[in-house]
Amino acid sequence: MSLPPLSELHETARVVSLPLVTRFRGVEHREALLLQGPEGWTEFSPFLEYEDAEAAAWLAAALDFGWHAQPASVRDAVPVNATVPAVAAAEVAGVLARFDGCRTAKVKVAERGQTLADDVARVRAVRQQLGAEGRVRLDANGGWNVDEAEHAVHALSEFDLEYLEQPCASVDELAELRERIADWDIPIAADESVRKASDPLAVARAGAADLIVVKAQPLGGVRRALEIVAEAGLPAVVSSALDTSIGLSMGVALAAALPELPYDCGLGTASLLAADVTARPLRPMSGTLPVGRVEPDPGLLTRHEASADRREWWLARLDRCHAVLAAG
Repeated sequence: MSLPPLSELHETARVVSLPLVTRFRGVEHREALLLQGPEGWTEFSPFLEYEDAEAAAWLAAALDFGWHAQPASVRDAVPVNATVPAVAAAEVAGVLARFDGCRTAKVKVAERGQTLADDVARVRAVRQQLGAEGRVRLDANGGWNVDEAEHAVHALSEFDLEYLEQPCASVDELAELRERIADWDIPIAADESVRKASDPLAVARAGAADLIVVKAQPLGGVRRALEIVAEAGLPAVVSSALDTSIGLSMGVALAAALPELPYDCGLGTASLLAADVTARPLRPMSGTLPVGRVEPDPGLLTRHEASADRREWWLARLDRCHAVLAAG
């Protein structure tokens, strides 16, 4: 992919800082760098702790989405799940109320500083809110070892789980856990083992997961994510990284282009933001998101503009990641 010059990127770059409804991933604001390309607006928003080599894939995705036409869509709308952070059980109803019509909830578990009892209480509250017909999936972000994960499965299985996402950190641990709980009929999904791995297909080759979670930005763009799904040969869930609605539209484009979409997608996370860059955020309506580009509102870009020092930090990061991509 030929890279647009840095001067062109700097010309349209806007850095925003958006408040969250509730603390998530240890932060209360989400920062993102937005760019306008020939195909429309795009987003570069790797998490702050990521090194340049990893963050460069996010820039490749942003440039592909903003400077190149995307694969054809096979659907006009994408079903999405609600996302429940590691909140107290009493807060679950308020969180779910922000996800209009969602029939599925992804619940964060294995949060550092919390206990399995906290997880059980949270998941029970979600199940009670969704009812018997709702779907409940858990996301541990690799927070358990194999023994802890097996113990947690025993404690949480009564809630009729759709699947368990990244219960352990390594591919070998996922494979061992999958063997241990084979009789429990709880599928294992791989997320970090796909998007943060040097070989995103290793988890499929090892038989360590029943499905994979794919995210457009970390995997280098819509096309690369589609290739990974095809090569893995496993069902896929399209998810997001707490993006603005512009970044979410990239994920929606990925979900819309997949030949099969057996699971609700984790793309409804604009509901976790207390503000956005567009007057019509990509929040779930009747449990779905529309397919299409998102245009930012100039007034909202100004209102949520990051401080001058944060803008300089992001532009320097953009420059470094651009150099990584230019070096091949």
